[in-house]
Amino acid sequence: MTRASLDKQPHEVASMFDDVAERYDVTNDLLSLGQDRVWRREVAKAVDARPAQKVLDLAAGTATSSLPFTRAGAYVVPCDFSLGMLRVGKRRHPWMPLTAGDATRLPFRDDVFDAVTISFGLRNVQDTDAALRELYRVTKPGGRVVICEFSHPTWAPFRTVYTEYLMRALPPVARAVSSNPEAYVYLAESIRAWPDQPALAERLRTAGWSSVAWRNLTGGIVALHRGFKTG
Repeated sequence: MTRASLDKQPHEVASMFDDVAERYDVTNDLLSLGQDRVWRREVAKAVDARPAQKVLDLAAGTATSSLPFTRAGAYVVPCDFSLGMLRVGKRRHPWMPLTAGDATRLPFRDDVFDAVTISFGLRNVQDTDAALRELYRVTKPGGRVVICEFSHPTWAPFRTVYTEYLMRALPPVARAVSSNPEAYVYLAESIRAWPDQPALAERLRTAGWSSVAWRNLTGGIVALHRGFKTG
């Protein structure tokens, strides 16, 4: 079984997700106590995909996250660099244009997408700032980005309880339900090391995004960041 280290070597991260691909969606549902479905609904609202718009769903995995955009009538490109996840996604959704791609070197032309989004994937990219610049590059002027990522609970007592869950409760639960429990130890460590909400917002601005704002979900366990390409 593969577990990525916090320096996030791309081949390690891709191999780790290959290992968990088959049961990835079910495991996430269990470990989040069903909250992942709530978070994805909020992503869909924030992206606000419209008929005939082009949407890039980066780090789409098995393309479960892409389904709400297709239901809205948008043309969605699910993109991921884990071939194992893409294979599972293609088997489940053979009509979707699943695409292999690295977030830091996206295989798309400039100014293609009306909206770009990444859920629970930016944290796993080795060069976060390069990925934010790439997302900006492939977005049309006037387009938008929506990032859904684990973040930092805003209420200090709850933050302490949450951290204890991540480091103590999550690994044994993962051992019971996941094909690669070590991947979820990495998950806990990477969440703890991730920037807080204002820091991620500043990185978006540095990458060129305008009108950057965020909204906390589930007390800040997850944050939705949104920005626009004005140039």
